[in-house]
Amino acid sequence: MTITWFHVSYDADVIHLSVRPPRQDSWSVDLPWPSIVKVCWRAGDADTSHGLYVFTDLGPDSVAIPTDAIGGPELLAELIRRDLFDEALASRAAKSTIGLFCWPPD
Repeated sequence: MTITWFHVSYDADVIHLSVRPPRQDSWSVDLPWPSIVKVCWRAGDADTSHGLYVFTDLGPDSVAIPTDAIGGPELLAELIRRDLFDEALASRAAKSTIGLFCWPPD
């Protein structure tokens, strides 16, 4: 199921997030590619979406991005292409229903 209120896009410089959840405040953020220091994939089950947590050197908090968001699968492919997440680890995470898979590993 696609999460239609969460939009992910990117260009050569940044990841763009535009989030408009129902009955909540909207927000948006741009994450510069060079600021990304770690990406974690939280595996979900049939009732919850898989989610990406993108950590940057801009602050201690991560940004949570559902893989079911519009543009989520494309973002994951781009993270792999840019060597910001490992392809084999993504394959393992996609088949899991529980766990946190981080790249680079601790």
